[in-house]
Amino acid sequence: MIEALGKHMSKALLFDIDGTLANTDPLHLKAFNQVLGPRGHVFDHARFSRELQGFSNVSIGERFLADEALDKRAEILGEKEQVFRTLVAGQIEPLPGLMALLDLADGAGIPMAAVTNAPRLNAELLLSGLGITHRFKAIVIGDELPHGKPHPLPYQEGLRFVGASAAASIAFEDSRSGVQSAAAAGIPTIGIRTSLSHADLVGSGAVASASAFDDPDLLARLAAAMAW
Repeated sequence: MIEALGKHMSKALLFDIDGTLANTDPLHLKAFNQVLGPRGHVFDHARFSRELQGFSNVSIGERFLADEALDKRAEILGEKEQVFRTLVAGQIEPLPGLMALLDLADGAGIPMAAVTNAPRLNAELLLSGLGITHRFKAIVIGDELPHGKPHPLPYQEGLRFVGASAAASIAFEDSRSGVQSAAAAGIPTIGIRTSLSHADLVGSGAVASASAFDDPDLLARLAAAMAW
């Protein structure tokens, strides 16, 4: 349960990007199959959500390209990201209610950060494609840190950038590893059901889930927690 918090506590909203701001996971799945399929790794939705969704490319390379040299892993996964960026160009649509929520946060003076395991090029492409880059005080990239999600460090860095308290803030995530990361950082986390069920998200540590940002229960929770 997210409780309303005193104004002396610094609040923030922290968002994952892929699958949270926009439902891009089907395109990631297609790109992974195009690049890793010929190398013996084919994914359906269930396997994608268990083994790829929300994980950093470094960890994906360690698991699925273990026989390749580090530079070759990076080259192969770089090819996957280029395929994804080609697929997603011109197809980036925000989840329902996202823009209205960002307007509410800006109007209330609540800072926002994007926290992702995606490469910076992907993150910047998606945020600019949605026209919301300027909304975020920070973009935290897991692969640029000593630890990506599910480690709490990416969300700890997000809090540090915006100067917010974990307990006073809210994170939004769509993957198991992302929910685990935000929850481990002490942030009440809302799971967004673009790919996973309510049970999967809550089982990973989310305090609640929502289908999108126009969910009435989510909006009521946010109004109470953010006092807007």
